[in-house]
Order: sequence, then C-alpha cells, then structure tokens
Amino acid sequence: MSIRLLDLSDDRLTYRLRLDGGIALAEFGRRGAVPWTGEGGGPGPDFAVYAGKERIDGRSDRLQVVETRELPAAAGAKHTAVVLFEPASGLEIESHLVRYEGTALLEKWIVVRNRGGRTVRLERVDSLALTFVPGEWQLLSFSSDWGNEFEPAAEPVGERVILETRYGRSSKGKHPWATLVREDGELLNVSPMWSGNWIIRLEKGDKGELSLSAGLSDWSFGKELDSGDSFESVHVAVALGSGADLNSVSVDYARVGRNHWYPRNGLSRVLPAEWNHWWSYEDQDINERAFLANAESAADLGVEVCTLDAGWFGPSDGETQWYDYRGDWDLVNASRFPGGIRALSDAVHAKGMKFGLWCEIEAVGQRAKLAEEHPDFVARRDGASLGYLCFGNPQVREWAYHTLAQLIRDYRCDWIKLDFNLDPGAGCGCDDHGHGPGDGLYEHYRGYYAVLDRVRADFPEVLLENCASGGLRIDLGMARHTHTTFLSDPDWPEHSLQVFWGASTFLAPDACLHWSYSEWRGEHPNQRFRASDPSLTPERFDCYTRISMLHGFGISQKLPELPSWIAERLRLHIADYRQLVRRFVREADLYRLTGQPLHDGRGDRWSAFQYSLPAEDEHLLFVFRLAGAEPSRTLKLRELAADARYELTWSQEERAETHAGIELLFRGLPFAKMEEESSALIRIRRL
Repeated sequence: MSIRLLDLSDDRLTYRLRLDGGIALAEFGRRGAVPWTGEGGGPGPDFAVYAGKERIDGRSDRLQVVETRELPAAAGAKHTAVVLFEPASGLEIESHLVRYEGTALLEKWIVVRNRGGRTVRLERVDSLALTFVPGEWQLLSFSSDWGNEFEPAAEPVGERVILETRYGRSSKGKHPWATLVREDGELLNVSPMWSGNWIIRLEKGDKGELSLSAGLSDWSFGKELDSGDSFESVHVAVALGSGADLNSVSVDYARVGRNHWYPRNGLSRVLPAEWNHWWSYEDQDINERAFLANAESAADLGVEVCTLDAGWFGPSDGETQWYDYRGDWDLVNASRFPGGIRALSDAVHAKGMKFGLWCEIEAVGQRAKLAEEHPDFVARRDGASLGYLCFGNPQVREWAYHTLAQLIRDYRCDWIKLDFNLDPGAGCGCDDHGHGPGDGLYEHYRGYYAVLDRVRADFPEVLLENCASGGLRIDLGMARHTHTTFLSDPDWPEHSLQVFWGASTFLAPDACLHWSYSEWRGEHPNQRFRASDPSLTPERFDCYTRISMLHGFGISQKLPELPSWIAERLRLHIADYRQLVRRFVREADLYRLTGQPLHDGRGDRWSAFQYSLPAEDEHLLFVFRLAGAEPSRTLKLRELAADARYELTWSQEERAETHAGIELLFRGLPFAKMEEESSALIRIRRL
C-alpha cells in the first residue's frame, strides 16, 4: 500500500499526517528540532473513540479516509478536517486541526457522527492521541484547591500517570495543564479547553514509547448517539517550546488567546481599575450607605468600575441566609438596600464609573421558589439535588438568559461577575433534561457556554467575569466565553504572585483579574493587611498594590476609611496603572524572569516580570523582593537589541539610567538595595 502524506507544516511546526487506511501523526515537532513523534515511536493514532467495547482510533483496520477539507477560519488560522468512516459501527469521525500562524500552537478535536441505523453508546472520547519516541521526560503540572491554586508539581514520567479532575469544575484538584520536558529541553504542553471534568493520560509501552491522550474524562460518562446524531469532543490545545523555558510556550498562548479566542468589547479593552466590596464587608456589613460612600471615594481615587458582590439579594427579614435563595434573583434585600439596586447603579454612573453586579446564575438554593415551581430545572443524581441548575435543559437556558438580561436591563449593569461555589461532580443523571443519564455535565457546560454567548451577543458592551470559589474554574474553554477570569479568593502577596505566575503560563495577563492585598472582615492566617497598621510603610504598600497591576487591576478595601497617606499612594498607583501599565498588560508579551513564588516562604523569593512590545522595542519591568529573599538579585532581560542603548526610568522615583542592550541581556540588571516586601516598576525605552 502506498503511503499518502498530508503535510500541514509551517514555518514554526512540522506536522505530517499519514492517510493510508486511516489517519496517523507521522511527524510532529518544532521546525529544526528533533520531532516528538516519528521513527521509534510509530505513527500516533491521532484520536480514540470507545464505542461500547470497541476502540476506534486512527490506526483501526477498517477505518476509511473519506475526504480532507480545508474549512473557513479567521485570518491567521488554518482549519483542516480529515473525514473518516468506520463501517462496522457506522461512525463517521471528523478529525479537526487548527493551526495558528506564527506560533507553535495548535487546537485539536473530533466530531463523531452516527451514520448507521442503530444507536451507538460512546464511553470514552480522546480528542488527542499521540505516541512519542522512547526517551526520558519530566512532567510539570499544577494542583489546585480553594486558596491554593497553581501549586506546582514536577515528576519523572513513570509507567502510567493520570492527571484529571472529577469535581465537575476544571481547576478543582488539578489545573487543565500539563507540560512534558524532554531531555534536550524541548517542551510539549497540553491543555484541555473545558470547564468540567477532563483527563490527560501518559502511558509507556513495551518498547519505551510514550502514549499521551487527552480530552473529556470518561469517569461516569456515557453518550447515546442515535442515528444521525453527532458529538463534538472537548477541544485540546497543544503548544511546543524549547530551552526548558515555559515562556516559549506561554507567549504563543497569549498571542493566540488575544487574536483568536478571547471575547472583546469596549470595556474589556480598556482593562478598567475595579473596586469590589467583598472582603472588607462580605455579606454582613454591606449596605446602601456603605456602597455609596465607597463609590464616592472610588471616583476620587480614579477607579473606573464599582462592583456589588454577594449580599445584595434575598429576603429582607434579617434572619434568613441569601444563599438559600439563589435562583430567586428578583429578591432584593430591602433592609440593606432600601433604595434598590438601580439607585446604586445610577449613583455610580453619575460619577462617571461603570456598575458591576455579582450573580451565581447556575446555583439554586434549598429554599428557592424557583426549585419549587420548576423542580425539573434542578440537576439531580440518584434523585438528590446537586445544588445547581442543569443547563442541559433548554428551559433552564431560556430562564437563565432572560434572568441575566433582566438584571442587566433593570440595573443598567456594565459588568456581571458570574460565580459558582459548588462541585457538580459527575453532574446531572436525569434523562428528561435534554440529555442522557451519562452526559449531564457535558451538556450542562455546552448549555452554559451557549447562554454566555447569547448574553454577549445581545449585550455586547457588558463585561462577563468568570469566577468559581475564586480560581476553581480556570480554563481555556471558559476563557472563550467570558472577558476576564478571577484568579483566586485570597490575595496576600506571595499567593497572588504564585497564582499569577501559574495562570500566565497559558492565559494572557489581560485575561486575568485579581485584587491587591485586601483587609478581610473574616479570619485567614495569611490575610493580615490592616490599613491602620503602624508598621505599614509606603514601600510595602507600593509592593502590595503593584502586584495587582500585573493583570486586570482590582481592590477590595473600605475606601472611605483609608488613612490619607494610603489613599494618596493608591491614587498615584491607579494613575500609574491607567496611564502606563495597562497598555503593556493588554498588548505586550510577558516573560517570567524568575521562578514561581510559593506559599509559606517557598519558591523563588524574588519575582520579576518583563512586558515587551516588540514592534516599539519598549518594555515594562516589575520587580518584587519578598520576605526571606536573598539580599540581591541580577536579572537578565529579554527581547532587547544587543546593539542598542536603552533608557530605564523608575516609576515614582527620581531615578533614570542608560544601559547597553548587550549589558542588560547578558550581564543583567542588578538589584541590591531593595528592602523585603518592596518593589520596582521600570519603563525601558530604546534610544
């Protein structure tokens, strides 16, 4: 049999498919580097579908290639689909690949369609299946839980490694992100683009070859495909890098995200400075008077958005808990907000700011009238409520859209913070919600994405924020349907740096939101910020505030009660953010110049981030010295011209220097006179 090759290579990637009696990835790697697949590993199977007891993959004997299609794609992307048919099962399988020009990143998924005359049950669908040549690999990943997102893990690849979540939220337990580091420093990153349960499998074969598969978790999953029905798998992103340097992967992720994945509107492009009431007031102390007083202070400080978080809705009797009534979003706590929510919105708008509102649209409280009036809206498993609404049900999707639309219209919302504070697990097991007993969670997220898209289409200037108990649903799937992602609930300095360092390995900085070090109403061992603390110095406050400028900027403080010197420092920092910093956060390539800071004094105690605008040869450098750091550090900068000279200007300091590019690249920029918990913000311009 002659071998037919489909060459999809470009200037950054080598990608060749064999189409002789099926589909297989014959060669895959960075241009000029040793391929990941090829001789010694055998051709990879491309995908795998488990239909009943049968496995169908790209190398299955009976698989037939029907056609190859070049499909429409946005400028800068190329979309190819190979259509195959397996006659015994009657399944048609489309293998889709999108390549993004100028990057070593691609997107992979399959569509399974039942062309036969009988129902077929899908029990596992691997969007991606690769086989690597024998070698040794280090596996990098991140574990995650509330208040401990992006905790790194590194391990040699053994006989079998499984990374997954079964909590029903993409980044509870593990983040949907894994990187293989080869002996020669080549990197291969995989990220399931999904907000529910996902899985990445690594398994060694008899000859030392390594098989990798990724996609939707098969735990408690099953999908009945009737004749004519189709199933679209979870999309998976794959990115290649070099030099054992995660920057070589994350720069491509950010560029593709900005150019192809992330929704954009006028407000998200501004990247506004936001105030949110939550940590200083929570749901106990917030009321109309407090919110309006903060709005007045926020306007004076230069804040651009004021967000009313949880605590605004529910019964007004003072005895019941609002979370028991989630779903009844028409209820407003009149004892706290006698003038209603629209009055707050109008007051914020009158001061030239935007108004934001929190909502947990997926959740349903145990006393909500919604659950009584529409018991079929509630996600259930084995007859018990799971505490959320099943968006696999088309009636729920209609209700959710109209509820959000009414909140936006009635309260003139510019920003909706969408939270989700529970674990769906395997998801809804009902068979009368528009899905079967085994695919409830899959259909929930497909339905939720559809509602988000509809809201964005009908309210194109409203910003949608993704939040889930802080950062427990951070993934590239949700990033395609919302404008910004909240990284974590806690925000003490080393934690904020830990989570941003991790998140920035696959999210652009402008797709992230986190707040500065907040003064908490409640108790947390590491949330010790107090504005009245006599030991708080301007240098420490500057450090805390600049950390929150690395991405979308937010604060959660009692603004009217800030000491005058703190208010003045905050005003200066907000001006810095608006006039200087956010242009780089929006547009620049980000390079992590140091290792990841970690909780409890672990990890790198110096933290530096360089934002680079290649076209202008202009850069912005953030440097932080944390508690326990060595006295000095020299930082080698990136992406400068060796033969040029650069002017370095320190923000809010009377300091400017001129350096040769070759000096900054190879000798580095020394930092030797910074106190612990201090910072530097340096603008670098080519002369």
